Amino acid sequence: MLAALDVHGGGVFTATDLDPNTAANFMSFLDDLDAKVPAELEVHLVLDNGSSHIARDTRWWFLDHPRFHPHYTPTHASWLNQVELVFSILARRLLKRGELTSVEDLVGKVMAFIADDNHTARPFRWTYDGRPLKAS
Repeated sequence: MLAALDVHGGGVFTATDLDPNTAANFMSFLDDLDAKVPAELEVHLVLDNGSSHIARDTRWWFLDHPRFHPHYTPTHASWLNQVELVFSILARRLLKRGELTSVEDLVGKVMAFIADDNHTARPFRWTYDGRPLKAS
């Protein structure tokens, strides 16, 4: 599953028909995102260094779409990517206790969860103040 988080509104845009996760599928997701986001807005993407995100064809796609600005997280720093919070919420609220009968059931429940959550979505608020965390 691919997801893009609107950090200003809190809503999530997703795609699930990505078997396998290739540069072509990722660029298709970007095309859909390009169509959904108003043309006058700049789009900043926080991405990990997955092969589909850094592939040659993907880099060419970004050159052809200058309003899209990819920002790559350092290795092992996925916590910098706020959409990871969405995946964490999804895992805790749906998947942890979910009874899933098939891949189709999983996809349907995930998409329904996201659609429902988008109705009340709000931006995440960063609360870390830079001080080292203390172990309890």
